[in-house]
Amino acid sequence: MWPFRAKAPPGARGERLAADHLRRKGYRILARNYRCPPGEADIIALDRSTRRIHGVESIAFVEVKTRAGAARADPESAVDARKRRQLRRVAEYYLAHHDTGDRRVRFDVVAIRLPAEGKPELRHIPDAFEPP
Repeated sequence: MWPFRAKAPPGARGERLAADHLRRKGYRILARNYRCPPGEADIIALDRSTRRIHGVESIAFVEVKTRAGAARADPESAVDARKRRQLRRVAEYYLAHHDTGDRRVRFDVVAIRLPAEGKPELRHIPDAFEPP
């Protein structure tokens, strides 16, 4: 056994940070790295707070984008049209195979920067793009 523990890759670390952030905001994580024939959703979470606003809870399909070091582009810029289409297809599959009741569906992005030094910067963008 190696005497040291390897550092988690940026993507895995970002997904862990995003899930922790969502839990602190009161979301219930329904799935992480949900895989199905159309693709993968990084996080699927239940947001109960939308009951006050919309009258129903929301299921958020969350795409997590992480950039390490001094990357210039915003992490969320990587959620392009192809990725949005794929996440919509994953959501359709998930909703067809799980009893979700009368819940609202939305697509969120969590953008994370992992600087070489200092604390990670996390930006949660609810309703980042429209559902199908």
